[in-house]
Amino acid sequence: MQWTSKLVKHRGETRIAVYFDKNKELIARIKQLEGARFSYTLMAWHLPDTDHYRERFKLPPRFVQNPEHAEKTISFQRWLASRRYSPSTIITYTDALKSFLAFFNTKAIADFETNDLIIYNNDFIFKNKLSNSYQNQIVNAIKLFFKSIEHKKMNPDLLHRPKREKLLPNVLSKEEVKMILEAHTNIKHRAMLSLIYSCGLRRSELLNLKITDIDSKRNLIIIRQAKGKKDRIVPLSAKILELLRTYFVACKPQTWLFEGQDKESKYDERSLSNVLKNALKKTGINKPVSLHWLRHCYATHLHEAGTDIRLIQELLGHKSSKTTEIYTHVSNKSLQNIVSPFDTL
Repeated sequence: MQWTSKLVKHRGETRIAVYFDKNKELIARIKQLEGARFSYTLMAWHLPDTDHYRERFKLPPRFVQNPEHAEKTISFQRWLASRRYSPSTIITYTDALKSFLAFFNTKAIADFETNDLIIYNNDFIFKNKLSNSYQNQIVNAIKLFFKSIEHKKMNPDLLHRPKREKLLPNVLSKEEVKMILEAHTNIKHRAMLSLIYSCGLRRSELLNLKITDIDSKRNLIIIRQAKGKKDRIVPLSAKILELLRTYFVACKPQTWLFEGQDKESKYDERSLSNVLKNALKKTGINKPVSLHWLRHCYATHLHEAGTDIRLIQELLGHKSSKTTEIYTHVSNKSLQNIVSPFDTL
């Protein structure tokens, strides 16, 4: 199976485009890669421009590392893998380290100090107007590298790190959610969207569900190895269980609860996003709704119905209660009882 690759500019971003004749096996494999998308403009699959993908698709590296830096980067990558960091985190952290070390390409690892991180922050991140999230990734990666591999403490507190943006989650009304969930006549599409909302699932959690994860006798779903590599259990309502049974009879899945084009692969992430996009077109809802909005709606509607915030934390699989408490700010449970002073004039 032959393929070619090259660097392209797509929507102002450098990407790695991969070209090959239409082939089911190759399409299934590339769909599994982090950040893979298909462009009808390019008529090709394209991926983020990382050293990991450059090496995989036989393109020259973004920067030439000196031998010591390259050796230390490999050691860091192996350390991350041995600690069972996720593949995407390993790629992100090693790429961040490569970028930092390349900025000081001739400097010996033993000579690095906190001030170098400040210089990199000011002369590279700020000058190139890189995002807050990228800056935080760099700092986290560098801090972890020097602590784990060099046993040397960097002091990131001296660095002017961006304040975390405090954004409220986006929430739809119950009526809007109902319109979206009932927009599709396709039973599979309806079941996927309904299950995300009814159980507060992340997109990846839905797509990783297997038939054996549904415990219909106890009305439960087992979410295995979700974010933070944690298992959790969420209740399955009688209404959604009835919908799943109808779907099961119609589609007869074998391993994955929601299968892709062939029975051996999971349903594709982009296809799931398109399912929601098509539902929004049918309903005429013009808000920029995402799949994660349905999870936000689940949490907010639970809180409005009187469910304790600690229980919602468990259902969502949040490590910290502070993450869950944000839903108290968008719930109208208390706001409905507030009388505006304008009304008493």
